[in-house]
Amino acid sequence: MIDSEQSVSSSSRPKVGFVSLGCPKNLVDSEVMMGLLDSAGAQMTNDASEAEILVVNTCSFIDKAKQESVDTILEMAQHKVDGKARRLIVAGCLVERYRDEIRKNIPEVDAVVGTGELEAILAAAGLSKPAPVISEPSPFTILTAAEAAAATATSIEFRAEGDLREQQGRFSRSEWDGAESSALPQYLYDHTTPRLLATGKTSAYIKIAEGCDHPCAFCVIPNLRGKFRSRRFESVVAEAESLVAQGVREIVLIGQDTTCYGEDMGLKDGLAQLLDRLAQIPDLKWLRFLYAYPNKITGKLLETIAKHDKIVKYLDVPLQHAAGPVLKSMKRGANADIFLKTVAKVREAVPGIALRTSFIVGFPGETEEDFETLCNFVRAAKFDWLGVFTYSDEEGSKAFDFGEKVPPRVIEQRRKKLMKLQQGISKKAKQNWVGRELDVLVEGESEETPLLWEGRSEFHAPEIDGTVYINDFGPFEELTPGRFYRCEITEAHDYDVVARIVSEV
Repeated sequence: MIDSEQSVSSSSRPKVGFVSLGCPKNLVDSEVMMGLLDSAGAQMTNDASEAEILVVNTCSFIDKAKQESVDTILEMAQHKVDGKARRLIVAGCLVERYRDEIRKNIPEVDAVVGTGELEAILAAAGLSKPAPVISEPSPFTILTAAEAAAATATSIEFRAEGDLREQQGRFSRSEWDGAESSALPQYLYDHTTPRLLATGKTSAYIKIAEGCDHPCAFCVIPNLRGKFRSRRFESVVAEAESLVAQGVREIVLIGQDTTCYGEDMGLKDGLAQLLDRLAQIPDLKWLRFLYAYPNKITGKLLETIAKHDKIVKYLDVPLQHAAGPVLKSMKRGANADIFLKTVAKVREAVPGIALRTSFIVGFPGETEEDFETLCNFVRAAKFDWLGVFTYSDEEGSKAFDFGEKVPPRVIEQRRKKLMKLQQGISKKAKQNWVGRELDVLVEGESEETPLLWEGRSEFHAPEIDGTVYINDFGPFEELTPGRFYRCEITEAHDYDVVARIVSEV
């Protein structure tokens, strides 16, 4: 695991700096590795120039993410020359894909840790033995282990669908220079795993599952993360209760496909059951989940969302496209008419729900007619939030070998047109927010100007949707970040709104 003989003394509690790139699922992995290091005596620091050990947890989803990962590794490597760093560790998806190339081409890297090897971060950092607990403050929130009585068996189970897809070659990594190409990642943390929260004290992610079994032709995540596997029901509940006991008010459940939760354990409507149980935790304010596969949105799931005030009225359903031929080529299935029926079913079951989706434009073979079908669908569906990705040709994906590649110039034109279309839809929808009162989680002073503060409502997922700007503190001289306030929306813009404080919740 460790490629350098250079060691870092654990006797002086070495300082470790973390850079976490990519999605919230990757952030949870970083928090787990930080927790493991903390439990072994390391001290976390936000200042890379002061760190003796630097860890870059990488993303490898698309080309831009890979380039950002490489640039960050090289930036951190410079601290071995100009700073105090003596060890540089690279972790995450880029390691799964390019382990040998990283070792060969970036000699400053001392160790690599794949997505299924998180516990190896200790050996990589030279801290294999736990150290005595030290009372120095950490810049992060320490998530302590829940009661051991809540623990259940931790053996990994898989869905029959995943086993079948493995036989069909879905998870093949035979041509990769990645991490242990013959062995898929199987690691999955639980409620007893040490973890340091990097998201503040109010909001936290919980990863309820790992991996993915879907055959999507554009995606290599299953090759990077392995087959779908769920955490034990009681383990998720125990972690959630521990978080709330420490002051967390918003929990965000995440996974590649949270709507498959529990299928590998024989649970029917497992996500609905889990949400129903978590919604009963006292002092929890908001409960949300991200990434719902469209054909897994069951009546029971919608009924559960509608039933509990604590479950936010927000659903993120990455549809990827709306034209039947493109969806078939993507190995997703369905079409615009089916999706419109799904959207109508969701809105009927949960009135006022905010819907978010994402699309890929420029998939191989996408015609002008296909793109117009997508645009017409967006006009009809009127999503609250929408993201557009340009197709990225990923080696190892099925689509990599497809012909009829769309020229990059055309792909970018389509992206801009679709985003312009959504901008008009969003602007009109946000005008309807003016005059409404909403509970808003205030996050702090705006980076744009000290005259504004920022927050988000239940209709905003962390970091990906618009912003509630606060320009009037109402009855308060100052606000406290991390608290909930009742706000009245006074202005609306394309994606963001402006509000004044009415009261504290």
